Amino acid sequence: MDLSAVARHTPRTIDDAEREAAVVAPIVERADGDALLFTKRADHLGEHAGQMSFPGGGREPSDADLEETARREANEEIGLIPDEIEVVGRLDDIPTVSDYAVRPFVSRIPDRTSVPDEREVAEIVVLPVAALTDLDNYESERRDHPHYGEIRLHFFHVEGYTVWGATGRMLVQLLELATDWEMPPEVDRVVDPDADFPV
Repeated sequence: MDLSAVARHTPRTIDDAEREAAVVAPIVERADGDALLFTKRADHLGEHAGQMSFPGGGREPSDADLEETARREANEEIGLIPDEIEVVGRLDDIPTVSDYAVRPFVSRIPDRTSVPDEREVAEIVVLPVAALTDLDNYESERRDHPHYGEIRLHFFHVEGYTVWGATGRMLVQLLELATDWEMPPEVDRVVDPDADFPV
């Protein structure tokens, strides 16, 4: 991955959200190519249970800023030491259906075994960028959303896991900035608002 465009990117910010959150989009450098680390959220969590996400969470009053939120949450969820997180740049803030504005910090992290906090994280998954950028592993759909109107949903199917939702939107921007991957201009299908998700 070439992260120079990420470092130069001027991210869109959301300043009027009811709640703030931040995530680390962690890049692991490996001999066979870069990979991205995701967490699979624990099934008992009320919001987004079982979904793939980047490590992170809600801002606490004691956090100096959202970067501190991202570092603290990554430490709590997967044991990343804050000083191990080398922030390269930011992606656009993402609004979520749970009324959060999420700020993603693209970062390099060491390639070592991480330990999940089982209260929040069911599994830590490292997926190769080469597979995430393979268009055979990507699909998208358009549907009407009760909050946002017509939206495009992205699904990355790699090694038995599916990255979608807000994390899928972050991943699209990251891949377009840092690789040769481009989002296909046309969606694979248009579905009814209440159609099941292909996951």
